[in-house]
Amino acid sequence: MTSFYTVTDDDAAQFERDGFLLVKELYTREEIDLLSAIGRADKEKEEMAHASTDAKGGKSKLWLTSDIDREDIYNGFCHGRRMVDTMERLLADEVYLYHYKMTEKEPRVGGAWEWHQDYGYWYNNNCLFPHMASCYIAVDRAHRENGCLQVLRGSHKLGRIEHGRYGSQVGAHPERVALAQQHLDLVYGEMAPGDAFFFHCNTLHSSDQNKSDEPRWGLICCYNARGNPCDDKAGHGSYRPLEKWDDSRLLELGKRQLQELQHV
Repeated sequence: MTSFYTVTDDDAAQFERDGFLLVKELYTREEIDLLSAIGRADKEKEEMAHASTDAKGGKSKLWLTSDIDREDIYNGFCHGRRMVDTMERLLADEVYLYHYKMTEKEPRVGGAWEWHQDYGYWYNNNCLFPHMASCYIAVDRAHRENGCLQVLRGSHKLGRIEHGRYGSQVGAHPERVALAQQHLDLVYGEMAPGDAFFFHCNTLHSSDQNKSDEPRWGLICCYNARGNPCDDKAGHGSYRPLEKWDDSRLLELGKRQLQELQHV
């Protein structure tokens, strides 16, 4: 188990080369179990979640917010030093929390996420540079059968690809994706609960439908570099200094929040 993680020079070089970095056991089972219990009991979150339909009609839920002021378990992950210090080393700049979101793929019905780049969307918020990144934290075990994350190694070096609407989703141009697939390695982000997958905002990524009997939930924390100008929009904020929280707060916040949810 990784209690305290520090990005090595090799890790930073891999992120620069491949556009992603998988860190095993960044979070403990106790921390992830709390996140899972809270996420599934949080009715307010579920009321805000919206369904996203893929090109074949499959549906997944997505909850997104940029509320960085609430003292809850979600912000505990996003503000924690394990996360923020890693992101700052990988982007080589001070970062702030752009937004965070929970993806929910239920057994047998969870839809796919089409091939896309996060900067394919964020570009339209007038984020000047692709100097941004995200981290997917596995709440449930993620594997090929339940639609784990997929990435094309080195695709962040392609630059931004044109995006269009497919189903209710916005995805990268299929012909350009097909060309990239001919030349770049496909990597499946198979993860255990507590693993963390950091990826550059121009890294092409997708996931298949959940064909298994297991759910596939994940918390995604998204960051922008301080030096990257960006419009201030709902759910996608401009620069605000990010207070780093000691990692010990994660369990404190989670236990308190779960207790409050159980007494609603």
